[in-house]
Amino acid sequence: MSRTEIDQLVTPGTHAPVLVIGATGKTGRAVARALLARGVPVRAAARAGRADAVLGGTTPVAVDLETGAGLDAALDGIRAVYHLAPNVHPDEVAMAARMADAAAAAGTPRVVFHSVLHPDDARMPHHLRKHEAETVLRSVLGDRLTVLRPAAYHQNLLDQVRTGVVNLPYSPDAPFSNVDLGDVAQVAAAALLNPVIGGGVHDLAGPQVLTTEEMGRQAAAALGRRVEVRRISIESWLAGPGASLPAPAREVLVAMFRAYDDGGLVGDPASLLGALGALGALDRPGTTWAAAVSRVP
Repeated sequence: MSRTEIDQLVTPGTHAPVLVIGATGKTGRAVARALLARGVPVRAAARAGRADAVLGGTTPVAVDLETGAGLDAALDGIRAVYHLAPNVHPDEVAMAARMADAAAAAGTPRVVFHSVLHPDDARMPHHLRKHEAETVLRSVLGDRLTVLRPAAYHQNLLDQVRTGVVNLPYSPDAPFSNVDLGDVAQVAAAALLNPVIGGGVHDLAGPQVLTTEEMGRQAAAALGRRVEVRRISIESWLAGPGASLPAPAREVLVAMFRAYDDGGLVGDPASLLGALGALGALDRPGTTWAAAVSRVP
């Protein structure tokens, strides 16, 4: 692909699509939704046979990140790609290498990588894999790579809030600066489309630092009904929600719970607002926990 063709792809108003990897998950769907709202065509990558799981209005394309099958075709003629590996996948670094090589070969103008807040935290193996994936992508793509490092989502707890009981395999008194998925999607869309932004790393922590106990009290006040926060043992989690997960995923998540016990997951509350401003994504502060809860039916 020539330099002129690349410049045309990143020009605002172009009809070239954006490729969203991980398009069947909640994050990929949110990013696709934010792009479609801006009038941008979206090519939604999914495993073969999962086309029905992508967001309506997108164009599904079969991609297997574990082998790289379908990547070359998916990357053909796109203006940017959002790369998000399956959650806590043990092969994430190799997936990043395949994406980097394929994007470089295709001349993809921009790659936005979905990492995690504090990817160098050695207590959490999946964070370290994100850090290594960042390094691999940067070594191949240079300043064509933008990295987003979001905190945990408000939405991770909302399903439990709806039931009135939030069960945690870590301390309810651990602090978190959770971020709203919708805000992350807006930053992602801006990073994918803004032709003057590139090469940056953006932490995306929410506007407040709260313990889950405090979140429970705020949720109860917002909803006008009781919301109980309970600590459960790791053994109970393993026998319940964790029972259906592969053993490597359980091990990684247990390590994460123990790290949360030791200090939660906190970032700079100003980081999201800074990213929103730098990328021209939003003209308001990030969404608070109470605001996210207020949308719960």
